[in-house]
Amino acid sequence: MSEHYHAAIVLCGGQSRRMGRDKASLPFGDETLLERTVRTVRAAATEIVVVGRPGQDVAGDFRVVSDAGGAQGPMAGLIAGLQAVTAPYAFLTSCDVPFLRAAFVRRMLELAPGFDMVVARIDGYHMVTAAVYAQTCLAPAQALVAANQWRPRLLVEKVRTRIVEASEIEDVDPTLESFRNCNTPEEYEAALRDAGHET
Repeated sequence: MSEHYHAAIVLCGGQSRRMGRDKASLPFGDETLLERTVRTVRAAATEIVVVGRPGQDVAGDFRVVSDAGGAQGPMAGLIAGLQAVTAPYAFLTSCDVPFLRAAFVRRMLELAPGFDMVVARIDGYHMVTAAVYAQTCLAPAQALVAANQWRPRLLVEKVRTRIVEASEIEDVDPTLESFRNCNTPEEYEAALRDAGHET
């Protein structure tokens, strides 16, 4: 299999409590937030899997799997995604990042060989839902969940991790917009305005 055969896992099964409605289906121009995210990662990855919660109505030009953990957050989605893809590395993202850049996704995947996890550290925070995970992360993730530890951040110390500093990605995303998500109605409205869409 080609070393350039990569996957992307798009999480859309969150509860969207702060938004008050399903983020995946929110319109952004002539597409939804989910469709926009899938379109972006498709430019960098061969295999796309969208992970939704059981019973969630998700449809589109992509494969959908359910995360068995339901409302257990990104770790359950990561596990479901890694189980569903065949590529050795997968870029994990949420569905509410309208300014995600394909060049950033490609850069993170390029840094993956030799590591289990590639994660950016921005202002001291590990951006675990904009990171690359190898298939070798599956067993450690499952072990953490078995111990009732559901935070992907805990994987950083468990696996061979490549920490990416902001200076290493500023050429592909100078303003770090790839990490900008829409958790609230206010953030969503601001993103629409900044993208030139009417609100």
